[in-house]
Amino acid sequence: MKPVDEHRIHQIFEVGVWLKGAHALIECIGGILLYVVTTNAIASWVNAVTAEELIEDPNDFIAGYLSQMASHFSLASKEFYAFYLLSHGLIKLALVVGLLRGKLWAYPASLVALGLFMAYQIYRYSYTLSFGLLVLTVFDAVVMMLIWHEWKIVRQHRPA
Repeated sequence: MKPVDEHRIHQIFEVGVWLKGAHALIECIGGILLYVVTTNAIASWVNAVTAEELIEDPNDFIAGYLSQMASHFSLASKEFYAFYLLSHGLIKLALVVGLLRGKLWAYPASLVALGLFMAYQIYRYSYTLSFGLLVLTVFDAVVMMLIWHEWKIVRQHRPA
């Protein structure tokens, strides 16, 4: 059996953390945009994007779903999603910075935060059956395993 290549695992850890950071940045941008863009503007944009597809195929599932969601997108929903995206993104950004700087507090904090995010994603998946949530949850689980592994290595190499 071939020994574990710790350098390769560390590289995968760093890539995973950078990807989480990119995702967190996208969430922050999305949250800010939701705060500043009106629900009417969102509905208009979605209708403009889906109009041609719905003219071509009035029964198009995705275009119809998006159009219906945009027409029922309330101010309360918009503010919830804006807050959720921005807070989720900021928490993950802080954790990513801590992990990339090798801060010991960031490892357990990341494990707890990702565990809580995954629990919420699984809860949401039970209602939405969203394939994207499933992929995100699996990715989070892989990143959690990498963080756990990296944390063990970092603790072994720290002076007492």
